[in-house]
Amino acid sequence: MISRVAYLSLHTSPLLQPGLGDAGGMNVYIHELAQTMADRGVAVDVFTRRDDPSVPAEVLVSPNYRVIHVDAGPARRLPIAALPEVVGTFAKQVITWIRDHGLTYDLVHSHYWISGWAGVMVKQNLQIPLANSFHTLGRIKDLTRRPDQEPSSAVRVLTEQEVIDQSDCVIASTPAEATDLLEHYGASPERQCVSPPGVDHDLFSPGSKVGARDVLGLGDGDVLLYAGRIQALKGIDVAIEATARLRDVDLLIVGGPSGPRGGDEVAGLRSLAEALDVGDRVHFLSPQPHERLADFYRAADLLVLPSRSESFGLVAAEAQACGLPVLAANVGGLPHVVADGIGGVLVDGWDPATWASMARALLDDGDELARLSKGAAEWSARFSWPATANRLLELYAGITGTDAGS
Repeated sequence: MISRVAYLSLHTSPLLQPGLGDAGGMNVYIHELAQTMADRGVAVDVFTRRDDPSVPAEVLVSPNYRVIHVDAGPARRLPIAALPEVVGTFAKQVITWIRDHGLTYDLVHSHYWISGWAGVMVKQNLQIPLANSFHTLGRIKDLTRRPDQEPSSAVRVLTEQEVIDQSDCVIASTPAEATDLLEHYGASPERQCVSPPGVDHDLFSPGSKVGARDVLGLGDGDVLLYAGRIQALKGIDVAIEATARLRDVDLLIVGGPSGPRGGDEVAGLRSLAEALDVGDRVHFLSPQPHERLADFYRAADLLVLPSRSESFGLVAAEAQACGLPVLAANVGGLPHVVADGIGGVLVDGWDPATWASMARALLDDGDELARLSKGAAEWSARFSWPATANRLLELYAGITGTDAGS
């Protein structure tokens, strides 16, 4: 029976506010998964790099679930490009901590390529199985990146390949990601698994649009919503240009800058909105706590996700759980999360005119929007954290040769 697991999240802590910096859907994933596993009686230790000298060495989030801050490099935020220099130190410190505390883990589950790198070291040193979830893949992001985006570094691509080759199980979020791993990395089908993330349906559920708008101070006009980190690959420029083609429609952008060029991206998007004369209809809002984000989902008419790359798209699943239809790019894992014509509409390409036309057609058809809203809530029911935990416990048991438990 699986009793204790170590999760590695080197570059970002599950305790951080999603939507800002490097914190996003992966943070939600790790936190919700760890909490669900802990509720099942599995002890989960999440190891993350200390990026603030004031945080305690250990945080007991709940019984069986704690976050351990590891000293590796300076105790401040570092860009991901600088993190390869501290991977070895991080892995060594994790190994030392485990040995000093006399603990035995059934396996280590690393998250993202840079944590996977550390995971390989932990696996080899402690002789325990390794599972890895990439959440995003460098080669796949490069296929559809915006022309002004820098390609993934050679270090990332080479490390991803090594982590795939050394992992006992590579966990993909969707069948599309599994295919990408096979076709672009030559991953072994025997050591590949699919397990989609979940949704907290107690928090994200349909509610009163009028009530949510009252809470947020919104009027009764048409509202498009984008929620997530602000970076080039999210395609927010497409959403703004589409909004400029729509009369009497507001766009709410809920999130903060991410990555080394995140600040420039925000400035560029603000300038774009002003140049298109929609500065008064495009609203930039700070990242929101999850309980507050549910109000935004309920208040909006459409969630827009013009991402150029998306391994899953957790906000699309959360929004649909609130009954919010999704207008999403037909890329990556989004077709798995958003069933075209059931809980939303998939859009090919990133032509703002096409996005505007699609949005206009939906906003003008109340019956269709209501049908999609109902379908969205029903479709999202297939994504839950208990189901995710069940699947992962099966996968863990498979690579450790133990009983999954319940």
